[in-house]
Amino acid sequence: MAKKIVQEEENDDQSSLSGRLGEFGSAVMQIADEKSLSKEKVLEVVEAALAAAYKKDYGKKGQVIKARFDEVAKAADFFLVKEVVDETTREFVEETEEEEGVEVAREEFDTEEGKLPRFNRERDITLEDAKKIKKSYKLGDFVELELESQDTFGRVAAQTAKQVIIQRIREAERETMFEEYKEKEGQVVNGIVQRVEGRNVFVDLGKSVGILFPSEQIEGENYRVGQHLKVFLVRVESDTKGPGLLLSRANPAMVEHLFTLEVPEIFTGTVQIKAISREAGSRTKIAVATSEEGVDPIGSCVGQKGTRVQAIIDELGGEKIDIIEWSEDASKFISAALSPAKVLGVELFEDEMRAVVTVPHDQLSLAIGKRGQNVRLAAKLTGWKLDVVSNDEPVVEAEAEALEATSEDIESLSGEEETEA
Repeated sequence: MAKKIVQEEENDDQSSLSGRLGEFGSAVMQIADEKSLSKEKVLEVVEAALAAAYKKDYGKKGQVIKARFDEVAKAADFFLVKEVVDETTREFVEETEEEEGVEVAREEFDTEEGKLPRFNRERDITLEDAKKIKKSYKLGDFVELELESQDTFGRVAAQTAKQVIIQRIREAERETMFEEYKEKEGQVVNGIVQRVEGRNVFVDLGKSVGILFPSEQIEGENYRVGQHLKVFLVRVESDTKGPGLLLSRANPAMVEHLFTLEVPEIFTGTVQIKAISREAGSRTKIAVATSEEGVDPIGSCVGQKGTRVQAIIDELGGEKIDIIEWSEDASKFISAALSPAKVLGVELFEDEMRAVVTVPHDQLSLAIGKRGQNVRLAAKLTGWKLDVVSNDEPVVEAEAEALEATSEDIESLSGEEETEA
């Protein structure tokens, strides 16, 4: 609306911009509603535009013009703003008539290290003169001198006002969106796939668009335009082009947040998620615990007839989820983490944070998992290096951090044991 008003001003060589301040007032509320901006923010934009237009037609270079818009009276007052200075903050130099015209242009060259900025009569006022206006003024204050009201503005001034409005509205939108989505950082949000460019997926979150990079996508998952999707808001970054919303479907924290949304006991804190390890699109292991008697943490997460966990599995495209009970006893925790394999015994080497886990001979493949996935996830979940052995010999070692052995090496070891079995 405000953009339309200013565009219409360009149609006349001389236009009565002030005469249409009533329309500016109406535009304030309309813009605030359309852009989800506060009325105060939009009023700041309108005042900045009016000040820019006034300075273009009636001001001087170097002046600081301020406009104050009265929404009720549909009128604007204009002020010349000057800073109160003295000899300690400005350099006072006598000027010739020729120098007066180039003072502002030369001012930047007089701000070398160790030298004070030159006094500029357009935006500076001495402390002595300021006190003549109002005795309470002190050094560093800003004096507002009321300017003569004007009713007409030219084409160039209208164009300047238009540019100021467009720029300031965009800045306000970016700031508002950044603040809104910053609060949602680390949460799961709903979105719709807007477009797919190469392997990058752009998701419309309502007021802004986030990006889902290939590394943050679930392997094997396909995305189509218009698809409704739950995504994890990893990080919000602000730049000149607007807030950058980095999304993920592969982040382990997404599973944790989905459980928080789906399981009331986790949301209220009755059940806590102690640890989680994930290989997106394939399998997740999650350890839960509770400090309240009579509460089954695993049962709470699974839900009646598995409805709660199944809803999460469906959202993740069929990804398998193992829910185990967390324990302060490292041996019990490690045994549970290797589920669904049965564990005969666990020998701990605390100095090395390493554990030797013994399983029945016919449980070796199950304990290791396809391509070593089960033991690898168990190691990440518990934080222990795990050596899985049968009743006879060691089978595989998994580390909690970045597994040193490649998945091919683990698969090879697994295959050998299956052959021997």
